Amino acid sequence: MSSAAPKFPLLFVAALVAGVSYWIGGQHTEPALLPMAWKGSGVGLLALWAALNARNRDGWQIAAVLALGALGDVVLERSQAGGGGAFLAGHIVAAALYWRHHRMKRTPSQTALALLLLVGTPLIAFLLPADRAAAPLIAVYALGLGAMAGSAWASTFPRYRLGIGAVMFAASDLLIFAKLGPLAASPLLHLLIWPLYFGGQALIAWGAVTTLLRWKADEELHHRL
Repeated sequence: MSSAAPKFPLLFVAALVAGVSYWIGGQHTEPALLPMAWKGSGVGLLALWAALNARNRDGWQIAAVLALGALGDVVLERSQAGGGGAFLAGHIVAAALYWRHHRMKRTPSQTALALLLLVGTPLIAFLLPADRAAAPLIAVYALGLGAMAGSAWASTFPRYRLGIGAVMFAASDLLIFAKLGPLAASPLLHLLIWPLYFGGQALIAWGAVTTLLRWKADEELHHRL
């Protein structure tokens, strides 16, 4: 296995199995200890896989992002404020990482989409909830979500892995907010929210870890030449 290839691939597969199995069966369980652990296991295993492949600060940072996501998955079952706080912290850490690797040259369409994610995500989130008293706090959270997704799209990480994953994560959260408002009666949301979220996290993990390992291998090769 080359130094640019991620180690422990079976751990990544186990994370996918945990996430998919929760979508199939775990969402129908009560928020007891075992189902909560099941819910957090998918992204938790992604965080462990990222940590085991971390070779510098960036690697540890993406592992922390995923760990905060897993924490949010679990805590959200008992406290919406606590779970949202964990996710918001993860968005801030992720946005800092992605912006540190922002793309110096972007096409107008790439810049426009990044700005749309940054501004549009909190705006849409603010407009969705039927409970208008909750809207400002939701918008504050969504500002972090939009910063994460926008900076991911504007970064040098692969847009069609990490970038798409970040957009899927944002879409999942917007559907959650829509569930508090105009789409409260829609049966499709139950089918869409978890796959968009977990699929997004898996793409973020894979895109970040494989890219960071490749950058590290290129750096080591450059030093040897």
